[in-house]
Amino acid sequence: MTCSHVGALPQSVAPESTEGCVDCLALGEHNWAHLRMCLSCGHVACCDSSPGKHATKHYTASQHPVMRSFEPGEDWRWCYVDSAVV
Repeated sequence: MTCSHVGALPQSVAPESTEGCVDCLALGEHNWAHLRMCLSCGHVACCDSSPGKHATKHYTASQHPVMRSFEPGEDWRWCYVDSAVV
């Protein structure tokens, strides 16, 4: 599926961190399941299987619609607005 939000993304975005979930690290925590990266700003955050659920919290606060897996070997993207893999 293609959504209109993918076309509005920047051509490229650098990850804010390669060390892990920025929000967890700021709290001194290292307990996340998987990492996601916002394709609007590069914010790296933990998934909804993690205690902090920071990727979804980032979307809620920023309204940046699309993130991608930040796990090695994965390249799928998720649009929060369309609730779909894009």
